[in-house]
Amino acid sequence: MANRINVRHVWYSARYARRDVRISAAYLFKIKIDGKYLLVQGRRFPQLQPVGGVYKTSPSGGSFLASIGARDDSLIPLDDRSINDLRIRIKGSQIPKFYTWFDSRAGREDSPWREFHEELISTGILSADKFPFTFQDYVRREVDPMRYSEHAESLEILIADIYELLPTPAQEEALRQLASTNISEVSWVTEETIRRRGVLPNGTVLTVAQHARRVI
Repeated sequence: MANRINVRHVWYSARYARRDVRISAAYLFKIKIDGKYLLVQGRRFPQLQPVGGVYKTSPSGGSFLASIGARDDSLIPLDDRSINDLRIRIKGSQIPKFYTWFDSRAGREDSPWREFHEELISTGILSADKFPFTFQDYVRREVDPMRYSEHAESLEILIADIYELLPTPAQEEALRQLASTNISEVSWVTEETIRRRGVLPNGTVLTVAQHARRVI
């Protein structure tokens, strides 16, 4: 698989050498209890989505990206929340260099803890006493084939690393208690609901983000 991906990157860099390519690299948490998945209300868009978000870069990562001519993405407004997000635009010729750097994990966030804390702990949805840390398995990486995004008005590559939460017994019980509580910021949904983008058999429609399918 790695060799096929590398060949694809080289092909992209040759075919689209002078074209701008938008790259967004994120991580998502698969949180599943008793057959249902935890989704949270999006902070930028009114939709249910997995816990997670775009990777952040460190100063050294920012220096590397500058060296390959990366520019901040204009699709998401740059503010205190989005600063240093790994949403960039580069020339197609720089794609192999980007992936070599990204795979090295140097100069970028390398843990899903920050978004878990921001979305579930700092909001008070889960107790910091029960979740002083998380343990998780790395499941896989999904890299969508390059496509033209009308929304971004650019060629685009989306990267998503999937992690599965492995709760302690106390954390599992806390999640079960959350599932039995009516909190508007979170929803527990079945795989079928995710696949149907929130359309329920009784006619109710939830707005489930397309990328929620990645955690199934």
